Amino acid sequence: MSVQNLNTFDPFAEEGDPLAGAQDVGSQADYIHIRIQQRNGRKTLTTLQGLPKQYDPKKLLKAFKKEFACNGTLVDDEKMGQVIQLQGDQRSKISAFLTENGIEKSTIKVHGF
Repeated sequence: MSVQNLNTFDPFAEEGDPLAGAQDVGSQADYIHIRIQQRNGRKTLTTLQGLPKQYDPKKLLKAFKKEFACNGTLVDDEKMGQVIQLQGDQRSKISAFLTENGIEKSTIKVHGF
């Protein structure tokens, strides 16, 4: 009875790496992410990140605050860039606002609950 040494033979060697050509597999850079965070008690915080460079975050924040009647702020994150934070659960309102103003629905990812 012979015992085969599997370390000397790799059955998948001729296949190569299937992900070798794909640079941005699983990349989140081309999506706009709308998330909700729980604060304390019933209070929640809605965050918007990944906004394209052609949109001014300050003007967008001002429009959100006026349209949704909530407070908000602009936070600089070292990894995600500028993040818009709004008080309350504004996920569906933000998504509808962005699609009405020319951003495709397929580029918006809504996260949470």
